[in-house]
Amino acid sequence: MKVMIVAAATVAGLLAALPATAQFQKPEDAVKYRKAGFTLIGAHFSRIGAMSQGRVPFDGAAAAANADIVNDLAKLPFAGFVDGTSGTEKGTPNGKVWSERAKFDAAAKKMQDEVAKLAVAAKANNLDTLKTAFGSAAGTCKACHDDFRNQ
Repeated sequence: MKVMIVAAATVAGLLAALPATAQFQKPEDAVKYRKAGFTLIGAHFSRIGAMSQGRVPFDGAAAAANADIVNDLAKLPFAGFVDGTSGTEKGTPNGKVWSERAKFDAAAKKMQDEVAKLAVAAKANNLDTLKTAFGSAAGTCKACHDDFRNQ
């Protein structure tokens, strides 16, 4: 039953993200949308990271729940990368998001794939398995930030 609910929520989220670009009335709306998505991803991803790095005790159920949330959210922020929303401030996307869109989209897909693997690994209830998958997923985040985010 839980699998059905998660699957339904994932499908609903993906369907909601598809028309998102048409829903942005102003560039600021797209920015808020993607920032909100990344904020939620970061909150749940950091909980897994804290366990992986030994800063908090390992809790397999919590790791799996947070990994599922990250996996469900992973596609949503990318709908907010619409024309006219690059920035120059630290932490904002640089112009390469649009000038190298295929590379950016590939980086996003790689992150989504690694996060999906993290969700599967977290269900193994094994800290070493979690650490390996978390490291791979975190590496994709860092790579995208290095290439497409103003430092």
